[in-house]
Amino acid sequence: MYVWPCAVVLAQYLWFHRRSLPGKAVLEIGAGVSLPGILAAKCGATVILSDNSELPHSLEICQQSCQMNNLPQVHVIGLTWGHISPDLLALPPQDVILASDVFFEPEDFEDILTTVYFLMEKNPKVQLWSTYQLRSADWSLEALLYKWDMKCVHIPLESFDADQEDIAESALPGRHTIEMLIISFAKGSPDLPP
Repeated sequence: MYVWPCAVVLAQYLWFHRRSLPGKAVLEIGAGVSLPGILAAKCGATVILSDNSELPHSLEICQQSCQMNNLPQVHVIGLTWGHISPDLLALPPQDVILASDVFFEPEDFEDILTTVYFLMEKNPKVQLWSTYQLRSADWSLEALLYKWDMKCVHIPLESFDADQEDIAESALPGRHTIEMLIISFAKGSPDLPP
């Protein structure tokens, strides 16, 4: 199993805000190894992990992470971005959606935001906490966020001690250029974590 650098940065953000997590409903999308979701569960959140329903191996990796971390209460579901599925329809309202390095391929950006928009309709105060690696200066979410009536706040990595080449004695994130965003509906002004 491989942990992407963005997952370590998002996990650091969760750890920095761990006192706000108990009792929160948290969904991790594109979870893979699920480091952020596993940490949220360990900090007291009610967590659902998700990955592409068309890639059973990805869902197996999520299950393995739960087993290895003794988290049988964490549910794993298949969600394919941009598709309305019974699992997506059955999801209860979430407080936080975690997304580590899901903004990888520009052709997926709108499908991801479509899925997030659907979840925001269930709970307009939900926030998407996302880390992504800068891969091209030409890629931007701004126009899509405007289209989907969303806004984002850039969170400086130094504000949660993630501006180092190593975090928690890990060589990750290394020298990668990673950004942290909190995305919410533009309509309201949900508070950022304390």
